[in-house]
Amino acid sequence: MKILTRPGKKLSRAMLMAVLYGVSSLPTNAAVLNIDATFSPDSAAPHKNEFVNKTPSQGFCLQVPWACEAEGLFSLIVPISFTANAPIRANHADPRQGGMAKVPSNWRPVRVVHSSGESQTVEVRIAGIGHESLLPVSVVDLTGVSGGPGWDRLWRGGSWMYAPPPCQGVGWSTVGNFGFNSFWKVPVGAGVCSKQSLFEIPRSFRYQYLVIGYQLRTPNPLAMKSGSYNGSITFDVGPNQDFDMGDVMRPDDSALTLNFNLEVQHTLKVDIPPGGEKFELVPAGGWQGWLQAGRKPVRLFRDQTFQISASSRFKMYIECKRWTTLDCVIEDAAGRRAVELQVSVSLPNGLTDLAGQPVKHRRLQTGANNAQIFKPGFYVDRAPGVLHFEVPKDEVDWMLSASVASPYSGSVTVIWDSEI
Repeated sequence: MKILTRPGKKLSRAMLMAVLYGVSSLPTNAAVLNIDATFSPDSAAPHKNEFVNKTPSQGFCLQVPWACEAEGLFSLIVPISFTANAPIRANHADPRQGGMAKVPSNWRPVRVVHSSGESQTVEVRIAGIGHESLLPVSVVDLTGVSGGPGWDRLWRGGSWMYAPPPCQGVGWSTVGNFGFNSFWKVPVGAGVCSKQSLFEIPRSFRYQYLVIGYQLRTPNPLAMKSGSYNGSITFDVGPNQDFDMGDVMRPDDSALTLNFNLEVQHTLKVDIPPGGEKFELVPAGGWQGWLQAGRKPVRLFRDQTFQISASSRFKMYIECKRWTTLDCVIEDAAGRRAVELQVSVSLPNGLTDLAGQPVKHRRLQTGANNAQIFKPGFYVDRAPGVLHFEVPKDEVDWMLSASVASPYSGSVTVIWDSEI
């Protein structure tokens, strides 16, 4: 036989400097961000069949990771700035004339495509929004109070750390006399979140950049091919668009594109015990009943164990030097008589056929066109399976009917193929 085969508090002053002054090198016209996720089976957690987001978080989830991890939230800095094209009036009645945010918080599908043409769907939603706002004059000049208390006086309901419903505050902010950095979580289906200014804010008030929080739903990697799946989604930016900061705050770019790359690294590995590639077919209990008492064997067989690790669909079939119909044959020494050799397989728990049925003594046939296809329900790691080789009773009778005793031999190649 051959075998082919992842309690609220303020940030420190030092972190404030990194936030307020560490973004000056950001590009101003490159609103394209990449999100990379990988699946590779983990023997330590075989039932955790999920992609792992390999994209390093920037901004909020980098600074405060424990506020993001429990919700599967990640954050990225978006190199788009917004500048006020008019003063924000004190006590304005229209939310669109002040500080507001509306983001694509509902789940959006993204089609990702493999080089083979197979496609899957990723879902993404914007689950948080933050920015560093920069006043053209100090908060002291506007409110008569410096630092955090000044920002609390500037906006109704307190500073931007206190998110207006339906958005949710996170209890963290970084502040200065000119800049304020904050982040809001955004529930699914949230609409406009707005703050009313209590003082007039001069024209050229800016959001120097955005921080978006996002969540992902990825497809089942066990149903995907090995390799890369790529796709993208583009959001419009500006008044009444996907990312809408109101009528006063105008962006310097009109679109944000998220590129997705999902890398699937499957495992299919089969181990046969030493010496298991060559074996003898014998009756139950051996040949003594035939040799000593003349009792004909009911069948000749051998069960050969193996260990399999699999995280993706695979197919099994056999090839042989000689065959009849869809089975292999073994021949006598003279090559004049041949008998059918049936091959079947039993697979361990976690591997089923495409209908979800367990695989027990499932018959294998010759040729890739007649292959049986199996799939994992979870990552199977070094679990035992069995190959069953059998010459059935009527074929044994044919062997024993010969007038001259002769050994029978032949070869079978059992193929596990991950290319479906």
